[in-house]
Amino acid sequence: MAPMSRAEQTKAKTKAGGTVARPWRVAVFSDTHDHVPAGLAERMAEADELWHLGDVCDPAALVEFELLRRPLIVVRGNNDWTEAWSLTRRLERNGRIFHLEHIAPRRAPAGAEFVLSGHTHVPSDETDATGVRWLNPGCVARPRARVRSFAWLTIAPDGAVTWEPVVL
Repeated sequence: MAPMSRAEQTKAKTKAGGTVARPWRVAVFSDTHDHVPAGLAERMAEADELWHLGDVCDPAALVEFELLRRPLIVVRGNNDWTEAWSLTRRLERNGRIFHLEHIAPRRAPAGAEFVLSGHTHVPSDETDATGVRWLNPGCVARPRARVRSFAWLTIAPDGAVTWEPVVL
């Protein structure tokens, strides 16, 4: 049996609920609406994981990202017809709790420290009065803020989280 790659080892450890001993980088994007800008998948190739926050529309739009052979987590948006993706996902990475949902809920689900959503097509990073951080990577296809974007989410081994929007 061939040895596992670094990404496969990290994926197995993370699935088991373990803490990764190095920073965990996630490429977060949303609202592709059947359109993937040229070169976007290549820009995300160094990600440990990819999170798509909904409105993929045609699942074939994800093929380029699947070819990266990285875990790809997708939540269903209001324009997605497939039921293969759930409406929400709760993920734990390096001891931090993330809630993923296309349309941001009115309030953060119990225990969530970070709520990541798309839908508005506008990048944002806000912390509410309870300390929950609300993150939106913007949109890669039809921006409302006149900028196409995605974001890098980095979770350090100690749980520190950084959010870095990237303009396309």
